[in-house]
Amino acid sequence: MLAEIITIGDELLIGQVIDTNSAWIADQLNANGIKVHQITSVSDNREHILTSLKEAAQRASIILITGGLGPTKDDITKQTLCEYFNTQLVFNQDAYDNISRLFFSRGYPVTELNRLQAMVPEACEVLNNINGTAPGMWFQKDGISYVSMPGVPFEMKEMVSRHVLPRLMGQSRNHILHRTILTEGVGESFLAAKIETWEDNLPECIKLAYLPQPGIVRLRLTASGEDKSYLEKALTDAEISLLPLASEYIFGHDDETLQSIIGELLLKKHATLATAESCTGGNIAQMITSIPGSSAYFKGGIVAYSNEIKVNLLGVREGTLMNHGAVSSETVIEMAAGARKNLKTDFAIAVSGVAGPDGGTPEKPVGTVWIAIATPDTITSTKFLFGDHRGRNIQRASLSALSLLRKALL
Repeated sequence: MLAEIITIGDELLIGQVIDTNSAWIADQLNANGIKVHQITSVSDNREHILTSLKEAAQRASIILITGGLGPTKDDITKQTLCEYFNTQLVFNQDAYDNISRLFFSRGYPVTELNRLQAMVPEACEVLNNINGTAPGMWFQKDGISYVSMPGVPFEMKEMVSRHVLPRLMGQSRNHILHRTILTEGVGESFLAAKIETWEDNLPECIKLAYLPQPGIVRLRLTASGEDKSYLEKALTDAEISLLPLASEYIFGHDDETLQSIIGELLLKKHATLATAESCTGGNIAQMITSIPGSSAYFKGGIVAYSNEIKVNLLGVREGTLMNHGAVSSETVIEMAAGARKNLKTDFAIAVSGVAGPDGGTPEKPVGTVWIAIATPDTITSTKFLFGDHRGRNIQRASLSALSLLRKALL
């Protein structure tokens, strides 16, 4: 069973609104064994919508449509659907009662413009919208299901959960299972070469996708078929056979993050953490504190962007900065030691580097980053050469620092 998603609205095509509806719908369909073949965004244009519907009908048996159901003249989806299904708009009392209920609860009268939203194509089954005024519409044509829903996300989500998924789940026997393996500290091409034989020997029911981002490569295994137990075992066996090849790079699975894993490790050890950041500008502290409950183990951080702050707040010696520079092993070691001492924690991270795009030298080009990890017993430092893009350098330095801390905690 294949599905397609069509989102309607000029605002999507000019970048004014980001299409989050498609991602959410695709995730829900996938979780229920329905594969999404294509996602299309179209303008508020009659011909464009009609063409997209006709093309989707050649590929999919389920077509989900969002947007263009408002009360204003630019919302033309209903009229266009009437043309596509050779029907006409008729008044629907249930839809009008729902509109009246919502307006009454908010203390407003129903205007004639809003009353028009109770006009729906005669050929459709109306789907009640308890969160808004635009009803959903379900059509059947030539064995294909078409569902038109409002573009407002919280209205659409309720409609999918209440009306669409329960009906579609009874039509699909297929299962689609995903397992994502998270790796850090290795490039996509190097990792692919290292696990090539393993990839070539995956069972036919499993497909592998590489999903790289700065500092991290996600390996997504997707298993598809009717026997859910077999698929689950196939995914587990594939993951187990991968470990001897890539265990040094694997740090987590699925929706886990380095910061969430570090939080769990610190909690288990009843340990605390501090940060001292220069080139990352507080990004590491932000990542750590994005985890609920992080106050139990994270005491605080110092953004020591200038040498003055490094000296006065972290206790870095002026001679160290004079002889070795701010971007050096010696400096980050003293930064980490100062953060651990002054903030009275068990562990500390320190980062200093040349994020770019300016400030590099032949000896320390843009992308040079030193990271130190202070533990109750030792302080170690590591040098990285990331590249010339400032944003990616900050992200990769932050992830690398968290990865080094994770290894120290283990």
